[in-house]
Amino acid sequence: MKTIFLVDDSATILLSISGVLTKAGYAVEKAPSALDALKTFQAGIKVDLLITDLNMPGMNGIDFIKEVRKLPAYRFLPILFLTTESQQSKKAEAKAAGASGWIVKPASAEELLNTIKLVIR
Repeated sequence: MKTIFLVDDSATILLSISGVLTKAGYAVEKAPSALDALKTFQAGIKVDLLITDLNMPGMNGIDFIKEVRKLPAYRFLPILFLTTESQQSKKAEAKAAGASGWIVKPASAEELLNTIKLVIR
């Protein structure tokens, strides 16, 4: 079973997305902030995909991705952004930080699962 790690400061988003992923057969780990998630990654959690929000208090998603990419075990981990932002400049910044893809909220369950299938092996 593949494990997906979700990071979002919205409890509603964490609940709804984890429900969709669990129904689709994925194991789900969650964190309410990038800082909490970073501690988990620094401790060496094994996951197949990271999905993170962009705008979060404390540390934004782009800075979070940069920190995760510094950890050797996660240099090649697929990372998706799930955010309300859709500007090309933000997408370019996220890609430069190490994001594998981008999903704009609100995303349908089908759109989310199809995108995940493209990046997770």
